[in-house]
Amino acid sequence: MGELTDEITFLGTAGTRIMVANQLLASGGAWLELGDTTILLDPGPGCIVQTTKRKLNSPQLDAIILSHKHLDHSSDVNIMIEAMTDASRRHRGALFAPADALEETPVVFPYLHNLLERIEILEEGRSHKIGDIVFKTPVRHIHSVETYGFVFETPRHTFSWITDTRYFDGLAQHYRGELLIMHVVTQESGAPYDHLSLPDARLLITSINPKIAILTHFGKTMWASRSWEVAQKLTEETGTQVISARDGMKFDLSRLAHM
Repeated sequence: MGELTDEITFLGTAGTRIMVANQLLASGGAWLELGDTTILLDPGPGCIVQTTKRKLNSPQLDAIILSHKHLDHSSDVNIMIEAMTDASRRHRGALFAPADALEETPVVFPYLHNLLERIEILEEGRSHKIGDIVFKTPVRHIHSVETYGFVFETPRHTFSWITDTRYFDGLAQHYRGELLIMHVVTQESGAPYDHLSLPDARLLITSINPKIAILTHFGKTMWASRSWEVAQKLTEETGTQVISARDGMKFDLSRLAHM
């Protein structure tokens, strides 16, 4: 048996309605292979297509996590539950989601609940376990529906994922680790949306000081600004290696050990 590794596949990097509706970038969330545990995060539009295209084995999924119920994060959750349960033939897997994704105008169809081994509700300050992976939802975000980011702890690495939110004082103190992944939607601050901007990302990188930061979930202004060039400039400004995620990009966390 080989040494266990942690790897993230970005199924898509689109981050606003116009980007998703026109598929200017792919959408579909992220696939996390963390040692022996496989997790799907935020299966938005096209997730089933992206996982099949990339020959990812959906019936091996151990869990699906929804940060919140907006369609760009949840539209494929039902088909991915069916895929995780081997076309509804096996009772298996876990689902983690905020209460309003399940109870108040639910995005997860009730008939699928019985296919799952367990459903756990995300709340501020809670910790959850999947195999030997622990993840925490340290703080509720400022967004138009109940939304959480995550701190993942594997036996090898700790990394944070800041999902959709408006920037607020104290946000950085809740996230830590060698790797920081952020949803950076807008190029300029001050937009009337509950999303991070590029200046917000700069503040977070400086405050958290990870070994590597990855930007994803781009709106049209970030996309038009050549996000890879933006990431290079952030690297120069902060001293932290900043990467712009690409559709289908794989990131092996073992890279962090050499930094």
